[in-house]
Amino acid sequence: MECSMSVRFLPACSVPRVACSPGVAALSVGILAGFACAAGAQPVSEPFPSRPMRFVIPFAPGGPVDVVARLIAPRITEQSGQPVLVDNRPGAGGNIAAVMAAKAAPDGHTVLFTSSSIVVNPTLFDRPGYDIFRDLVPVTRATAATIVFVTHPQLPAKTLKEFIALVRAHPRKFAYGSPSTGTTGHLSCELLNQRAKLDLEHVPYNGAAPLTTALLGNQVAIGCPGLPTVLAQIRGGQLRALASTLPQRTAAIPDVPTMIESGFPGFSTDVMTGVFVPAGTPATIVDRLQREIARILSAPEVREKITAQGFEVVANTPREFAKQVREEVELYGRVVRDAKIKPD
Repeated sequence: MECSMSVRFLPACSVPRVACSPGVAALSVGILAGFACAAGAQPVSEPFPSRPMRFVIPFAPGGPVDVVARLIAPRITEQSGQPVLVDNRPGAGGNIAAVMAAKAAPDGHTVLFTSSSIVVNPTLFDRPGYDIFRDLVPVTRATAATIVFVTHPQLPAKTLKEFIALVRAHPRKFAYGSPSTGTTGHLSCELLNQRAKLDLEHVPYNGAAPLTTALLGNQVAIGCPGLPTVLAQIRGGQLRALASTLPQRTAAIPDVPTMIESGFPGFSTDVMTGVFVPAGTPATIVDRLQREIARILSAPEVREKITAQGFEVVANTPREFAKQVREEVELYGRVVRDAKIKPD
């Protein structure tokens, strides 16, 4: 069944006709087929948003995801005239907020802003409470920050290659620290452990700040935080960055080689801000949300605030983001299973 949809932030914009068959994936081509469209999704024939919106955040105020959401929210209000509530719902590694968003009405007025936990939890937890492929639709990867492999300057290793040689020369002597179990920082270090065939022990901390303190105190040999939490220390020389995990070098630390450059083909991880809506949300609303978020993030004053914190603007399409979600669920799932990682 074909249906005509008129979806707009103010001012109005024309929208093409789209397929809207019940039970068909909301983004129903190729690799997007797994993201299901709830049966009975109805055409939208009114301006969007037509009432207050809610951004659900799985973490406490002040974290990276919260900061990005709060940069976007007031600008959507300015454009549409509708208020946007930022609703922080921390707990269960992000699952509480994800379940809340998955169960919301599929009309685009409830939006999940989350982290890379969304692609880790399907494997890390036996019952996360939602199915990422059936219950949520990807809108965009709003921002990404590289993970960095950092050491204390006193450690006698100035490159990742030297660090690997040091660890191999002293079996069972060194440990790696992560922000907590199941984070992409943890899984990035574990991926290095597996691919370089090392025997580093994992020391989880209760967040990025305690991990940074431990690294500054030379309590662990290497850590895997997101760049925003250690950018100042890297620039100040208190920590040494050996490698970054995005495919390309990061503008904030241009002299730090990537993991790919360091001899690990295909090694790509990050800390993201991912945006999702409930399954069944009309494709026109998904696309309009993506375009509006991309427009806001491209504004010079917003981009400047994001890059100053060590993040990079991505704002890719729903199709591109959905492909990344599938690839990362598979990647992190393999690391979790191989290392037999369980949530704390």
